Amino acid sequence: MLLAGDAWEQCFDSMRSEAWRLETLPVYTMPQEAEKLARFLAGERSPDDYESGWMAELQQWSVEGKTVGRVHVVTRPLSDYLRFEFEYYYRHHVLAGEDIRILDVTDKANPLANVQDFWMFDRSKVVLMNYREDGTQISRELFGGDPAPFIEFQRIAVSESVPFLEYIGS
Repeated sequence: MLLAGDAWEQCFDSMRSEAWRLETLPVYTMPQEAEKLARFLAGERSPDDYESGWMAELQQWSVEGKTVGRVHVVTRPLSDYLRFEFEYYYRHHVLAGEDIRILDVTDKANPLANVQDFWMFDRSKVVLMNYREDGTQISRELFGGDPAPFIEFQRIAVSESVPFLEYIGS
């Protein structure tokens, strides 16, 4: 089943304790980010007082005792998009309560090779994130099988990664 709009939002609204994401791509082509990305590439930094709807949600979920985390698999040199994502989003989202970790596979084998991007909610509901090669999202698809492999992917990703702020040296 494909998820969009309210059905996609319901995944977050109905989570009881945890939402977790695996990101594997060096670029995500998001039309709504094009202007910010262009400003970043021109040398503009994200303002220190940056706020977003996602940050407000992270803070609310934290108050409710819920956690949100992700691991992004990367290789160096980082793509322009990853440098942008780190600057404009990750550094702010960590401060808002998201547990963001980086799995750098530049100098080692990728323990999650061929695992596609996904979100997992409460370790029971898995949503596969489908992208074109250029990072454009095609769809979100509710996975109907056993979540056990994805729980194992999460375990591996977390154990092999480092916290975002440690990765960037802050």
